[in-house]
Amino acid sequence: MSAARSVAAKHFQGALQRWPKDVLRPECQLQDVLAKRLAQGSIARVTAGATQEQADLKQANALQSLLEDRYKTKYRADPSIFAPKSKPTYYKDLVTELEEAPNRSFMGRMAKRLGGMIRLS
Repeated sequence: MSAARSVAAKHFQGALQRWPKDVLRPECQLQDVLAKRLAQGSIARVTAGATQEQADLKQANALQSLLEDRYKTKYRADPSIFAPKSKPTYYKDLVTELEEAPNRSFMGRMAKRLGGMIRLS
């Protein structure tokens, strides 16, 4: 393993340790998949005009930038986009639902499912 490749592997491992766990699908974690690919040495494929080391470093940098929310700070969105006129609380409701879903009981899941099937309007 070359020096640049080991640097990319260190960046990947550091980012994977900091990556948040997915509570909705605990059996399938991004960290596990990428760690397995890192162990196999197949994180990046050779692209036209780029070496394997350069491709690995680009992917490690992309993972780090996602962790640091670089794009959220670089490309600020207008706050009105998060409150659509048709349903202003849509995104707040979505976040609430995602936070509540992993802790919901079987009966709670069934009630939500039935509530989604039956609409009163």
